Amino acid sequence: MNDIPDPHDEFGPFGKPLFEDPSARALSRVGVVDVGSNSVRMVVFDGAARSPAYFFNEKIMCGLGLGLAETNRLNPRGRERALNALRRFALLAKGMKVSPMTVVATAAVREAEDGPEFQAEVLRETGLRLWVIDGDEEARLSAQGVLLGWPDAKGIVCDIGGNSMELARIGGGKVGQRVTSPLGPFRLQQVKGSQKDRQAHISRILRELKETIQPDHDRIYLVGGSWRVIARLDMERRGYPLTVLHEYRMQPRSLMETLDWIAAGDLAALRVRTGTSPERMELVPLATEVLRELIRIFRPKEIDVSAYGIREGLLYEQMPPRLRARDPLIEAARVAEATSARVPGFGKKLYQFLLPLFRNAPPERQRLIRAACLLHDTTWRAHPDYRAEMCFDNATRANLGGLDHPGRVFLGLALLHRYKNSRAGSRLEPLFRLLTEDQMLEAEVLGKAMRFGSMFSIEDPSAAGSLKFMPKKKVLELSLTPEGAGLYGEVAQARFKSLANALHATPVVRTAT
Repeated sequence: MNDIPDPHDEFGPFGKPLFEDPSARALSRVGVVDVGSNSVRMVVFDGAARSPAYFFNEKIMCGLGLGLAETNRLNPRGRERALNALRRFALLAKGMKVSPMTVVATAAVREAEDGPEFQAEVLRETGLRLWVIDGDEEARLSAQGVLLGWPDAKGIVCDIGGNSMELARIGGGKVGQRVTSPLGPFRLQQVKGSQKDRQAHISRILRELKETIQPDHDRIYLVGGSWRVIARLDMERRGYPLTVLHEYRMQPRSLMETLDWIAAGDLAALRVRTGTSPERMELVPLATEVLRELIRIFRPKEIDVSAYGIREGLLYEQMPPRLRARDPLIEAARVAEATSARVPGFGKKLYQFLLPLFRNAPPERQRLIRAACLLHDTTWRAHPDYRAEMCFDNATRANLGGLDHPGRVFLGLALLHRYKNSRAGSRLEPLFRLLTEDQMLEAEVLGKAMRFGSMFSIEDPSAAGSLKFMPKKKVLELSLTPEGAGLYGEVAQARFKSLANALHATPVVRTAT
């Protein structure tokens, strides 16, 4: 994902567009339903882009697996609610012309003695064919969901549901060893004895899982609703300024402090503060016990949250290999430019024009620069008074894969400076602390470079002139073509000077004769 393609290639550093390719367009309106032990969710993706776009997303907390360990049957009330939800989802899919829908069921349906009966009832009542997957397949799909948003992910994916918890090794873009366990909160509710007895039960199972999966990396990726609630509570305790859960990263010691804080806190008050549903919050105490032992036994150096799981794994399953190989951030930015920019295709030209300023930027910074150039004009319809902040909001809060939190803020700040010279006094200032001072200055330079380049020429700024930056001499040089001389008006001059000031350089303008 970090490789920079040859800029002399026909399509430059962005690669050949794929989202209009028939194999990619075939993924538009991909519908999946996940029938889990705790929730039933329908998602319809506009899957032509490499990053998932959620055309429709609805979840019902049914509690299908509640009491399963005790009765060996699906919860009657949960079964009724799940069937009603699936009836609705079938009708919605028909209205959206999503066919066929992929419907998968996990631990509750596969373990319940009345699971086959429920499958038949769903098919009879809704026309939806329920595919019951085993623990190994559940782990594989969850891990693929992580790879959808994190192509370079390496470590252990840990997916917790209501009745089970799966682990999978990932690395090199592939899913490796997988294991499943009965460590879902519904199962743990049935463990007899004291909390100490339950801790010993959890510890024993996790040690067996570690022996089987043999983790060879220091990172754990958390998938599942209970983990997301704990991460949201971690943000609350820390006063973290960006409440996007995807790619939220936690250190073990700090997370252990959060688990202690949750255990000592008022769950009802915490639920209100974080907007968590009562059904989800009820499972959090048991999930914290599992996470505490997971950290203690696996000893990761970092714990990351993935908002992508089984449903995204199903989308990944349907992607052609060429699309899987693409950078999710760049592909999402390309789709945004194609559908929202005034001049689609200009972003690549803008990048080529500005490249002399950033030739020494490391690969990860280069991809953020490419993304910024593609997104620089996608909020032009917004009111001018709010355009800069809307750019920032779009970058930091959009459902983008392959983008960590500092990367989100860097991209947002660069786009803010695309429309506004100063960031002082912005309501967004609390988020800026996710960047160093040097990173904020880099984002400002990129923003002001786009601010100049985007209005210097409507067609292609490289045809109007070229940039040369000499950092040792502190000189920024603009060489104008004869056509460019006519375009270099007062506004362009002011923006070029502002860019030079951001670089702490002397502006020099030369005109070809």
